[in-house]
Amino acid sequence: MPSATKRFQSVIYHLIVGCLALLMVYPIIWLAVSSLKPNDEIFSQAYSLIPSRLEFINYVTGWKGFAGNTFATFFKNSFIIVIISTIGAVASSALVAYGLARIPFKGSGFWFGCVMLTMMLPTDVTVIPQYVMFAKLEWLSSFKPVIVPSFFGVPFFIFLIMQFIRTIPQEMDEAAKMDGCNKYSIFFRIIVPMIVPSLVTATIFQFYWKWDDFINPLLYLNKPSLYPVSLALKLFLDGESINNWGGMFAMSTLSLLPIVIIFFVFQKFIVEGISTSGLKG
Repeated sequence: MPSATKRFQSVIYHLIVGCLALLMVYPIIWLAVSSLKPNDEIFSQAYSLIPSRLEFINYVTGWKGFAGNTFATFFKNSFIIVIISTIGAVASSALVAYGLARIPFKGSGFWFGCVMLTMMLPTDVTVIPQYVMFAKLEWLSSFKPVIVPSFFGVPFFIFLIMQFIRTIPQEMDEAAKMDGCNKYSIFFRIIVPMIVPSLVTATIFQFYWKWDDFINPLLYLNKPSLYPVSLALKLFLDGESINNWGGMFAMSTLSLLPIVIIFFVFQKFIVEGISTSGLKG
């Protein structure tokens, strides 16, 4: 009887979880299905997931883009921004985390507190000062304002990587020093190989955040040829004389593919990087 009760509870549990999962995934399913619907059916039959006919032409018309730029240009811009920003954010955060966790210096606690305080600072507070600074540097209408700040570390990544580094015994550093390694050799030969889960986790999060970033490109990128996908999707309909919802939904569906692929390929690193040891005290 207890085994039957446990099986019943398991069935109920998985049924509830499955329904909740379907509820959360439904908007994505609706988006993908709507990208194949005729334009006049998207909202007139919004509750139907079965189109009267499949309109693959939506992907062709959507890919043409607007203002003389196809979505190939917008995807290229997104990958340029995301890849360079991710490399800069992860590398700089790892170096800062290593310095705060392993290299003693006067005021290290104060600077670590400053890093943590910036996590509580609303991003809206920094928008105007940053815009003024980048305008004086004459960086507007270029990728620099959306890429360069990533090379100065991300507070959350610094904290995450520091927690990993603190789990590594300092005796390993001492042994490496006896073998003639300096601080940089210790970092690259000892620390980096042991904090790979945290680095991959930071890479995934930075990829997500930069791919979805809309405000910064909207502020700094004033030419359609520089737009990333996130901004191009918003302005896609504005550049159309007729609302091409099918084309926009088609490009929206394509824009989800990179982050979906990244998630399913590296999901084990997200779990390992955060729940296993990345946030230990």
